Amino acid sequence: MTQCIAVLPARGGSKRIPRKNIREFAGKPMIAWSIEAALKSGCFDRVIVSTDDDEIAEVAVAWGAETPFRRPAFLSDDHSGTIPVIAHAIDWLGEEERVRPEAVCCLYATAPFVKARDLHRGFMALKSEDADYAFSVTSYAFPVQRALRIDKDGYVAMFQPEHFLTRSQDLEEAYHDAGQFYWGRAAAWCAGTPIFSERARPVFLPRHHVQDIDTQEDWERAEWLFRAMLAEDA
Repeated sequence: MTQCIAVLPARGGSKRIPRKNIREFAGKPMIAWSIEAALKSGCFDRVIVSTDDDEIAEVAVAWGAETPFRRPAFLSDDHSGTIPVIAHAIDWLGEEERVRPEAVCCLYATAPFVKARDLHRGFMALKSEDADYAFSVTSYAFPVQRALRIDKDGYVAMFQPEHFLTRSQDLEEAYHDAGQFYWGRAAAWCAGTPIFSERARPVFLPRHHVQDIDTQEDWERAEWLFRAMLAEDA
């Protein structure tokens, strides 16, 4: 692959945790952890932050990323999808700088648990396999086949009652998107090819390296886990 670029989407309008992208997390702005992992991985010719916000851009540059453009407003609202945002960055580089990367990694600015070595594993999966994407996944902690719903009258029902008596060890393991990074071929991003498809490869992560951060409770739990992870790596 001739050129690899990391793109970190980081809009300024976070609603649930205001200014989440640059709020201090374990001693650094949240986005700094992702930028540092990208730079340390050695995978990228450039690490670019796609943002509509000047303050986020300033922080990103201070931690070693580039912000060569401002993301347009129509791609910066609550409904903006990841694929159009990455495609915009690729198109901008092609039109303004005549740069045509072959592989582009969408790396979330709110993924402090991301590891440089996992980014490299994702790159190798994309490079060595006949795939459009390679992205981080982790396993569910409990069998999804035994998930419960609560009906309109407040009673419990199983989603798959046929598995009530099935032993946990006999159920197929299920996985979910870890929400850290998505390696993809530039052509797939620009064509709008879905990430979750038969042409995507998984990059497995341990569950204790994965944490959504959408509420203050999530944030506090994430910092506790993160500090434990740093101690583990020390």
